[in-house]
Amino acid sequence: MASFAVKALDHVVLTCKHIPKTIDFYTTRLGMKHETFGPAGQQRHALTFGSQKINLHQFGAEFEPKAQNVQPGSGDLCFITEHPIEKVLTTWQAAGVEVRKPLISCPVSPWRRCEEHVRLKMTTQVLEGGKVVDRTGAVGKLRSVYCRDPDGNLIEYVGPRVSDPLKSPFQVFISLTVFFTESRIMSERW
Repeated sequence: MASFAVKALDHVVLTCKHIPKTIDFYTTRLGMKHETFGPAGQQRHALTFGSQKINLHQFGAEFEPKAQNVQPGSGDLCFITEHPIEKVLTTWQAAGVEVRKPLISCPVSPWRRCEEHVRLKMTTQVLEGGKVVDRTGAVGKLRSVYCRDPDGNLIEYVGPRVSDPLKSPFQVFISLTVFFTESRIMSERW
């Protein structure tokens, strides 16, 4: 069977207990835009940011086709901002957003929960609630802060470390283009 590489993610779906509360949270706290689409009487809701989209389904009245085991609050989403994450944190705290701590940072893999190490009383680091923490994501080294949306989905909001600016795919393309162009010019000189 042939393998077909994925180019990008078009959308994800969040199943919500109360769509208006979800819209309010994501538009006022995360700066997303709300849009409606579909025929009259069957209008659907979505949240957009950049070229991404989150479709919203009302729990108990989901649109078909849908995931097999839909459940509000089962999501774990990570969003990227270009703003200093410390500023995001202070803004959220001033607005009354409850900032969460990741459960436990595992000494072997700080990205996953580590109940096994707790049972074995191994050295673990419990992160303080409401603090910015360092992580590594798909785009590089990040500074993260966590909260929950109205349905209980875990929301990780990340920004670049000051010393390690994030590289967009476009920046990586430009860097590679410059590298290969310079390499070609150098080889032509020799």
